[in-house]
Amino acid sequence: MKNTYERVGCLEPMLAPITDKLVFAARFLSSPQTVGSIVPSSRQLTERILSPVDWERAAAVAELGAGTGVFTDAIRKAKRKDCQALILEQDDTMRERLVRRYPDLLFSDDARKLIQAMEEHGMGQLDAVISGLPFANFPQGLRDEILDQVEAALKPGGVFVQFQYSLQMKKKLEKRFGRVAIRFVPFNFPCAFVYVCQKRGG
Repeated sequence: MKNTYERVGCLEPMLAPITDKLVFAARFLSSPQTVGSIVPSSRQLTERILSPVDWERAAAVAELGAGTGVFTDAIRKAKRKDCQALILEQDDTMRERLVRRYPDLLFSDDARKLIQAMEEHGMGQLDAVISGLPFANFPQGLRDEILDQVEAALKPGGVFVQFQYSLQMKKKLEKRFGRVAIRFVPFNFPCAFVYVCQKRGG
């Protein structure tokens, strides 16, 4: 019996991507407004999302809407060991899976309380905020509430990197952050746009 459990344990890393996709699809079907997509982000989108961040210098970062942890895993690998990473995911099922998988990272649940979560974990202003939140699905008031938190959390010159499936957020982000660079990622389902926004003053 012990050998059987050991063999199953050895299979967990190989089964994790399949399990993650099933969990992601299930959570999308139960809450499409907050999950936003039926499949996790692609490797190409992940690379585009992480590339604007100066990981050699970043001391504190946050991720909003971590889902099953595609970006979370990449953040953990890219950051320095002393860089604090705060991961926010509102869905209890997905967040609890991430907590078990990444015990060395910091976790909270609500992007509307980003500043409060940072204070609870003793974090200063952030070098970067990475977001997979489906803003297009949110009411205007909720969008503004979260973006207010992001803007306040970032240090001057810090970057907010957000992907969406349309250019709907372009004018709003330009008004708030000034200059916004947009990168198109065709190798994702659906195709995605990555917004790279820099806080004024850096």
